[in-house]
Amino acid sequence: MELIYDIMDKLMPFEFMKYTFMKNSFLAILIATPIFAILGTMVVNKKMAFFSDAIGHSALCGIAVGTVFGFTDRSLSMVIFAVIFSMLLNYVKDRTTYGADTIISVFASVAMSLGLVLLSAGGSFNKYTSYLVGDILSITADEIAFLAVCFVLVIIFWLLAYNKLSAASINRTLAKSKGINGQVLDYLYSAFIAVVIMFSIRWIGVLLINSLIILPAASSRNISYNTRQYHLFSVLISLVPGIAGLIISYYTSTPTGPVIVLLLGSIFFVTFVIHSLVKK
Repeated sequence: MELIYDIMDKLMPFEFMKYTFMKNSFLAILIATPIFAILGTMVVNKKMAFFSDAIGHSALCGIAVGTVFGFTDRSLSMVIFAVIFSMLLNYVKDRTTYGADTIISVFASVAMSLGLVLLSAGGSFNKYTSYLVGDILSITADEIAFLAVCFVLVIIFWLLAYNKLSAASINRTLAKSKGINGQVLDYLYSAFIAVVIMFSIRWIGVLLINSLIILPAASSRNISYNTRQYHLFSVLISLVPGIAGLIISYYTSTPTGPVIVLLLGSIFFVTFVIHSLVKK
């Protein structure tokens, strides 16, 4: 990492970049925001916003499970729980006549409530409240390395599966006739979302993580005319406010996550107005 830090010092000789925790946060945003943006495009297309939100809120149960079973690494317990949670949710959703939003609500409510009950036992919930808002300044070099691995895997998965996911989301029966197993793709995609969300919870926060996935893609959809623009604008809309939010929060001594979300929300409303004017 020292080499990367030296390069950053030469390319960005700014006062706020002299601290290691700011360098780590900057690198995390450079890697994480494109992941959120790319995965978010399909979340918006498939109307899965409630699903990704449910995964985020189930983080408390993942923490509780890790505590009960003695996990020293809470991130690992959250990831394992989230993958199982997403698989089970998809399995039940595909085999009931209830609407997807109903099943997702049931799973999210039960998981979050169970997490709150387990973590509150003995009055110890206060030490887990940091997971609600997160703290990106606490990210470590090892976590950045793991995030980089996630980025590579997401890109590979996207290159191989995006067209198939799109086809299955439009018409699963037609996709199946073309040899596309939409169910397996949905499970894999859900697992990717679960891993990325859970790994990012500690420094983004349960209450904000879904915003970083939904807002860039939703904003991009307002001003895009094709798939390439959709992905490009989504990444840019995620990346630029991410960096700007980090810098603004440093100079204003405010939490980074909420600042980024406010910037993303502002961009969404601007693009919505542009879309409305162009549509007229």
